[in-house]
Amino acid sequence: AATKLASAEKLMYFCTDQLGLEQDFEQKQMPDGKLLVDGFLLCIDVSRGMNRNFDDQLKFVSNLYNQLAKTKKPIVVVLTKCDEGVERYIRDAHTFALSKKNLQVVETSARSNVNIDLAFSTLVQLIDKSRGKTKIIPYFEALKQQSQQIAAAKDKYEWLVSRIVKNHNEMWSNVNRKMQSSPEYQDYVYLEGTQKAKKLFLQHVHRLKQEHIERRRKMYLAMLPQAFEALIPDLDEIDHLSCVKVEKLLETKPDFLKWFIVLEETPWDATSHIDNMENERIPFDLMETQPAEQLYEAHLEKLRNERKRAEMRRAFKENLETSPFITPGKPWEEARSFIMNEDFYMWLEESIYMDIYSKHQKQIIEKAKEEFQELLLEYSELFYELELDAKPSKEKMGVIQDVLGEEQRFKALQKLQAERDALILKHIHFVYHPTKETCPSCPVCIDSKIEHLISSRFIRPSERNQKNLLSDSNIDRINLVILGKDGLARELANEIRALCTNDDKYVIEGKMYELSLRPIEGNVRLPVNSFQTPTFQPHGCLCLYNSKESLSYVVESIEKSRESTIGRRDNHLVHLPLTLILVNKRGDTSGETLHSLIQQGQQIASKLQCVFLDPASAGIGYGRNINEKQISQVLKGLLDSKRNLNLVSSTSSIKDLADVDLRIVMCLMCGDPFNADDILLPILQSQTYRPSQCGSSSSV
Repeated sequence: AATKLASAEKLMYFCTDQLGLEQDFEQKQMPDGKLLVDGFLLCIDVSRGMNRNFDDQLKFVSNLYNQLAKTKKPIVVVLTKCDEGVERYIRDAHTFALSKKNLQVVETSARSNVNIDLAFSTLVQLIDKSRGKTKIIPYFEALKQQSQQIAAAKDKYEWLVSRIVKNHNEMWSNVNRKMQSSPEYQDYVYLEGTQKAKKLFLQHVHRLKQEHIERRRKMYLAMLPQAFEALIPDLDEIDHLSCVKVEKLLETKPDFLKWFIVLEETPWDATSHIDNMENERIPFDLMETQPAEQLYEAHLEKLRNERKRAEMRRAFKENLETSPFITPGKPWEEARSFIMNEDFYMWLEESIYMDIYSKHQKQIIEKAKEEFQELLLEYSELFYELELDAKPSKEKMGVIQDVLGEEQRFKALQKLQAERDALILKHIHFVYHPTKETCPSCPVCIDSKIEHLISSRFIRPSERNQKNLLSDSNIDRINLVILGKDGLARELANEIRALCTNDDKYVIEGKMYELSLRPIEGNVRLPVNSFQTPTFQPHGCLCLYNSKESLSYVVESIEKSRESTIGRRDNHLVHLPLTLILVNKRGDTSGETLHSLIQQGQQIASKLQCVFLDPASAGIGYGRNINEKQISQVLKGLLDSKRNLNLVSSTSSIKDLADVDLRIVMCLMCGDPFNADDILLPILQSQTYRPSQCGSSSSV
């Protein structure tokens, strides 16, 4: 039977908030003060209380237990306030329980809500033996399990909040209503309560707001350097101004409101401006922050550095122009030590100086070439006694160089001997074949200028019909691959270019052809050494050899090139015209080795089904591996193989000028600043001006 306890006229307490405030809550007394009791929870406070002796408490509890034991009802010892428990007190309480018929002990904490349910369920199991035995968990283990449970519930709840709440302007009342049915919300509220759930929501909203403000701040700071560039690009205007004065200066600029907005309330991140997504202008009070001041300082430093770099460029250019050590053609590696100092390296990278040096070299080389051409014209008597083919012998070239060698304009090209020799050969070619195509001043030759002047004043009907035909036929294009090992290809290409005009045109039987050379000396299977490229379609190949090894290289390269085009639609390389030439060593045509190389070359030519040319005769062509006759022979062969070759001559004969009314002979130097228009325009503007019946483009 249940134990009866009497507690007449006692109030019923439902929560600790009622203690000391009984008048503020509904007062409910126990009915007649009588209760039916089935079991007891014997509570022991194990915390360190003020003005309280634990031993006295334990003595009181022991006496209380003696009274309760008489009822024969189940008793569970409950240790309270274990979150602040003293280890000795807890140990003594367990000792007390063991001494009293091994009472079960449950360690609890009402504040942390640890083992509260366990205390009651343990007592219920003792009252109702039919229930399963409850496992008693120590306080710290239970606290750990509860913490893990709360942490898991908190993570799920925070995930729910982050999924639902995307805007920092969301209200708790609306969000709370949306989450009521979610198990993540329910579990967390059960464990921690609504107030903590609301607190986590507010923290999430605050975090969203801070992230939003930070994004806006980064956007404004990213725009600030652009605003500085647009409004204050002049260093002289701001170099000595403080940040406060710079702000005042910015406000005076016409485009100030294009970049900035002045808010009535500040700071900007505490106003509604943070949600004004349509207005991307920078809040002007942002200028008062440290990041903005740092960006202004960076802008100022950038302007100063740019000015200093510009000064370094100018100083370097002046150094180049005034230094006596900088001569045409001198490599950067040789010139660097004479013109570079520590200040130059401090402000600019070496690649920038190299670019400036390269441009300066180009200018002084062009100037040196022009002055050298003037020198050649001044010594024109040196070139009058050459043979009709205008090919100077080795001795004659030596005489020319001896005579010109003391001239400074000759010495200026000392680093460019190959180009200097090419200029001499071109000058000789011009002396004996004086045309506008071979003119050193081409394409600004005075003959070309006069033709252009006349054609621009009047165009004949026949010229209109044949304009495209003439432009296509007067200058044909020859793409030539030069194949050779160990520098043979590059050397021959340079020799051929020396025989060309300034714009790489070659004269064959009085006609001009645009000549494009592609020297190849490596593995032809590599793209850099391929016979053809998207911009280069070869018309023929000139194969050079001077040894067994170089001959083997030619054969292997031709076979690899042909194999690479088998099965393709554009397999014209299989039938590419080939010419095999044995390169003699400066005219040396004697010896068994040379005879053997000739025989081997003839055999290979038969195998490859190509033309074989004997080595150049001794003494023909100063310093050349192959003489000009052989080069012309190769190019003529290529022209014959081009079926679409259709040359149209535009040169008029002297007889065509027999019917003209007025003949004008002009003597002007090419490159002369005097304008030919001043002489011809009065005639060309005459009312009686009409085209001549002859075909000449320079007769009217």
